[in-house]
Amino acid sequence: MTITRTSNTVTTRDGTTIYFTDWGHGPAVVFSHGWPLQGDAWEDQMMFLAEHGYRVIAHDRRGHGRSSKTWHGNHMNDYADDLAQVIEALDLTDVTLVGHSTGGGEVARYVGRHGTGRVKGAVLVGAVTPQMGQSDANPNGVPMAVFDGIRQGVKADRAQFFKDLSGPFYGFNRDGAKASQGMRDTFWLQGMQCSLRAAYECIKQFSETDFTEDLKKMTVPTLVIHGDDDQIVPIDTTARRAVELLPQGRLLVYEGGSHGLAYTHKDRLNADLLAFLRS
Repeated sequence: MTITRTSNTVTTRDGTTIYFTDWGHGPAVVFSHGWPLQGDAWEDQMMFLAEHGYRVIAHDRRGHGRSSKTWHGNHMNDYADDLAQVIEALDLTDVTLVGHSTGGGEVARYVGRHGTGRVKGAVLVGAVTPQMGQSDANPNGVPMAVFDGIRQGVKADRAQFFKDLSGPFYGFNRDGAKASQGMRDTFWLQGMQCSLRAAYECIKQFSETDFTEDLKKMTVPTLVIHGDDDQIVPIDTTARRAVELLPQGRLLVYEGGSHGLAYTHKDRLNADLLAFLRS
């Protein structure tokens, strides 16, 4: 099959429909979202950058949001190839790729598999790179028992699991935190639009995938942004290691920052993204 597109979907070569939002005019910025969310998780950054002269595109990963709920293809290589086909279908060049959490891994794997020919720069926000889970190559990673617990939670009662996860995701479980019930409800709503199959299969991808070689191939300027109180993707085993592997990497630490920086620190993140794009 060939790639086909409509005003808001791309149908990939394997027949998967990928939904995307495309706003504004100017240099292109493409956003990859975290698990178990969708492209709308970037809405604050997208609106801000579109108002400042950029074209912003965010897709829903296969199995997530409004994209096809496929049984197959829930693998990091497929995620990266889907991203490549969205970029190809929209004929984007000089793109800045922005990825959060699992989406940061998707961005790195895209470069690892498809190169930097269409890429001007990249931003990794709370990203799972170079590897999140504990392994022989990553002895200080998060123990696999943690991810087994996530799998159990998703299979047993994912609706309640997502409600519970939204607390530490945004740091609302910390003393003195000003919790937003609306923000937590939005996390739950987006999570429940992800298929059970994709939600379950993606856990292995964000926890076990080793992006070391992908990061080494990211020869474009790359900004790494991470909260030092990220309870979901700990900074020491990810961002601090990633910046050492990136040829042109720079680390920006948000003191007290949670995993959900796109909401909890949106004004600072918006300003930092704009500064990076203009640099």
